[in-house]
Amino acid sequence: MRGRLGESYNVGGRAERSNLSVVETICDLLDEKRPLSDGRTRRALITFVEDRPGHDRRYAIDPRKVERELGWSQQETFQTGLSKTIDWYLENEWWWRPIREQRYAGARLGTG
Repeated sequence: MRGRLGESYNVGGRAERSNLSVVETICDLLDEKRPLSDGRTRRALITFVEDRPGHDRRYAIDPRKVERELGWSQQETFQTGLSKTIDWYLENEWWWRPIREQRYAGARLGTG
């Protein structure tokens, strides 16, 4: 099976989540991998802010087209894929740290 020229394919793992659920999972995985020195959980760091216009409230991708037309199937669960992604960022600070320090300091975007 091959994709068709000009087509778009959504690749997803059939793992719909709310934004809060994604953030909580990231916090939990970081707590397992790199606990905070004061013993607090990262969930305690979550702050709720006013929503911005057009903000997605959940993440859900329909992968039926890529499964049907390309025979694609997920190899990871949401949890294992996110865990591997976090591992990569923890092991490759040399790559992202300069971006964080020189181009994007973490300010909230899309608020006005």
